[in-house]
Amino acid sequence: MTLKVYNTAERSLQEFVPLREGEVRVYACGPTIYNHAHIGNFRTFLFFDLVHRHLEYSGYGVQFVMNLTDVDDKVIQAAHEAGNTIEEHTKPFGDTFLADCLSLGVWTVDSYPRATMHIEQMVEFIERLIDNGHAYSAEDGAVYFSIESFPEYGKLKGIDTSTLIAGARVEHDEYDKEDARDFALWKAATAEDEEVGAAWDSPWGRGRPGWHLECSVMSTMQLGDTLDMHLGGEDL
Repeated sequence: MTLKVYNTAERSLQEFVPLREGEVRVYACGPTIYNHAHIGNFRTFLFFDLVHRHLEYSGYGVQFVMNLTDVDDKVIQAAHEAGNTIEEHTKPFGDTFLADCLSLGVWTVDSYPRATMHIEQMVEFIERLIDNGHAYSAEDGAVYFSIESFPEYGKLKGIDTSTLIAGARVEHDEYDKEDARDFALWKAATAEDEEVGAAWDSPWGRGRPGWHLECSVMSTMQLGDTLDMHLGGEDL
């Protein structure tokens, strides 16, 4: 059965053709496991399952990876409020999520990588971005992605980055970055991060990965530099 997808770049509906004949590599952004997933969350994961089944039934060999985000701002805040480390806090929610998937009949996928399993690779990834001129370290101990270094940024979304209002989402004085549009790849550790075990050594000092970086690294480590589908929720 033919699968058609909407090509945002060309604004047209087109037949899906994998990079390798007969094989499809899929990466899906899974839940942030700071709490139980609710019915609205599972609408997304049931859709992932529908895509997975369609590809399998169409005769493709499918390699399907879905991450579990176990370190980010929400996880750290929830762990701190509960008096737990992030590992203690996220493990039961991760286990419950997988059990709920089974209860709903969602197919098990090939791998469920967790962000904290790939910290070393994330640091190496950031170092390559810095070497290539796409990121820079700041005096506040953070590392930021330079949007200006990537002219194609915003193309798929139809965003003209020159029209973005600098400081519309954050105050300039809050962060030591060159452009208000730039986002954090690595965040300097706070006392709260250290308290809940969400800080690691890096060339830029103690810190933790930014949310934008995590899936980029995990998808690359699990599936290589290119993949056929990247699935996510509307908030992504």
